Amino acid sequence: MNPSVLVVEDDRALCDLLSWNLSAEGYDVRSTGDGEEALVMVREQMPDAIILDWMIEQVPGIEVCRQLRKDRETARIPIVMLTARGEEEDRIRGLKTGADDYVTKPFSPRELMARVEALLRRSRPSLAGDSLVFGDLELDPTSHRVRRDGEALHLGPTEFKMLRYFMERPNRVLSRQQILDGVWGMDSDIDERTVDVHIRRLRKAINRDNDVDPIRTVRAAGYAMDMS
Repeated sequence: MNPSVLVVEDDRALCDLLSWNLSAEGYDVRSTGDGEEALVMVREQMPDAIILDWMIEQVPGIEVCRQLRKDRETARIPIVMLTARGEEEDRIRGLKTGADDYVTKPFSPRELMARVEALLRRSRPSLAGDSLVFGDLELDPTSHRVRRDGEALHLGPTEFKMLRYFMERPNRVLSRQQILDGVWGMDSDIDERTVDVHIRRLRKAINRDNDVDPIRTVRAAGYAMDMS
């Protein structure tokens, strides 16, 4: 499961350069130069990180950042802000709006790649090989072991990938299409109803008689991993 990055940059040459470098590093990349379209794209398919230019068309980058931070579902997406504005007040404003990092143009693509990787490692520990923990569930992405309250669980390959996808995105409502893209791949032609089948199998594998089911069905929206 490659991490996904949305590049929001209206300089076509720079956008292509960033997209090429990110793809070469193994990221799944989408791009746009329009702030309004970026907000739609984020809600259609949640990226793992966003590279966001301050000065873009329709909705400015700083307003895109503000709107994403106001929404519970998108509030935790790591955002790197790109800008030609190097003044301290502008940097402070960008960070206060919710950007996780701030890169002033011109910059080295290698440095930007390193910053994106660092943010993703903090937001998605499994990229660094660290175990994922949610409540009494623990998933080790390296050894492919899952435990609940210390007891080993036995999951099939698809259920393991699905559980990992949920645990990397706790408390976030995920549509069936997002789960299909994240677990089976964006080019998959599998029917959305397949998700429901594997959700049932996952629940059977991780829940014992008195356990709280950590997978919540959100009517007309999808599923979320939470304990509420």
